[in-house]
Amino acid sequence: MKLLSVNLGRPRLVPYTNQPDGLTGIDKRPADGPVRVAAPGPRGVGASGLAGDTVCDTRYHGGDDQAVYAFAREDLDEWEHELGRSLANGCFGENLTTDGLDVSGALIGERWRIGSEVVLEVTSGRIPCNTFQGHLGECGWVKRFTQKGATGAYLRVIEPGEVQVGDPVEIVHRPDHGVTAAMQFRAVTTERELLPRLLAAGGALHAEALAKARKYVTEHGG
Repeated sequence: MKLLSVNLGRPRLVPYTNQPDGLTGIDKRPADGPVRVAAPGPRGVGASGLAGDTVCDTRYHGGDDQAVYAFAREDLDEWEHELGRSLANGCFGENLTTDGLDVSGALIGERWRIGSEVVLEVTSGRIPCNTFQGHLGECGWVKRFTQKGATGAYLRVIEPGEVQVGDPVEIVHRPDHGVTAAMQFRAVTTERELLPRLLAAGGALHAEALAKARKYVTEHGG
């Protein structure tokens, strides 16, 4: 398991985002050298966990629970086949493009050591938005991505440091609750009856998903 690329975005003015300034950093490109990774701070204050990466709409993106976004090259390859087009590393807005790692099947709270310094912890899957759809230029993309359910994973920074292309990825902690990033995604999108099961992941879960699960249990039981 290793990093195929570390991807950074620069702000671009586009017609397909509802960010007030019309800017987005979703178009991420591979970095040439090592990139510093650190916790950026809470949502609304902190942006990306990668130095040199841009998060333009901090209302919905960035912050400690979404400091880093990872996506598997294997899933990009599947989408290449389905869409009939080439998909470069970083084109889904991911910071880390991985090889040999089941990113969507990673457990909430699972920890990865990347290289010799950085430790990241899985918090949630990625919910697609209209900016993602506009960036790819695929009609009905939000629905299609949701139906497939290969979401990739957001991660928080446990131990900061530098990462770069070719760094090995090692799973150093794997919880036993069975709540994956893909399950969390389904629970907050298409299968809300799964929300009570998310509580098994506890505080490792993205704060917003944890709040939704608790609210569901209060209102519906479970």
